[in-house]
Amino acid sequence: MSSKDWFRTPPLLRIAAITACILGAVACTDRAANESAKRQVDAAVDQTGKAAAAAANKAAEMAETARDKTKAFVTSPEVKQDAIAAREAIKDLGAATIATTDDAGVTLAVSAALARDPDLSVSRIDVETRNGAVRLSGPAPSEEAKARAGDIAKSVKGVVSVDNALEVRSAG
Repeated sequence: MSSKDWFRTPPLLRIAAITACILGAVACTDRAANESAKRQVDAAVDQTGKAAAAAANKAAEMAETARDKTKAFVTSPEVKQDAIAAREAIKDLGAATIATTDDAGVTLAVSAALARDPDLSVSRIDVETRNGAVRLSGPAPSEEAKARAGDIAKSVKGVVSVDNALEVRSAG
C-alpha cells in the first residue's frame, strides 16, 4: 500500500490498522519483534501527524482562497450596482408610502371639512385623492352646495387640484 493509499483509507480503518499494530506488538514476546513493532507504530504516528499537518495547511489555503473570492465578489461592480438599485427601490417605496399616507390624510381632511358644512353634511359625497388631486363624486342638494364643496376641498392643505363631479339632485 502506497502512502497515497494510506491517506485515502478511511480514518476508522487507519485507526484499526494502528491498533492492530499495537496489539501485535504487545502479543509479541520477542524483543526484536517488539522493537520492530515499536518502529512501525512510531512510523504510523509520525505519518498520521504529517497527514494532519498537511490537511491543516490545505484547509488554511482553502479558507484564504475563499476569503479572497468573497472579498472580490462583495467589492465587484455588479454587487455595488445591485446595492445602489436596492437603495433606490427602498427610497422609492418610502416615497410611495409617504404619498399614500399623505393622500389618505388629504381625503380625511376634505371629508371632515365637508361634513362640517350644514348643507353638505347630509349628502353622501365620496372623496378620492391621488397625488394631491381630489375627486368629489356623489349627490349635491344644489348648484351652490356643489360649488361650495369644491371651494371647501380646494382650501384643504395638500390639495393640488379638485375634480368636482358632484351631481345636483333636487330634493323633490
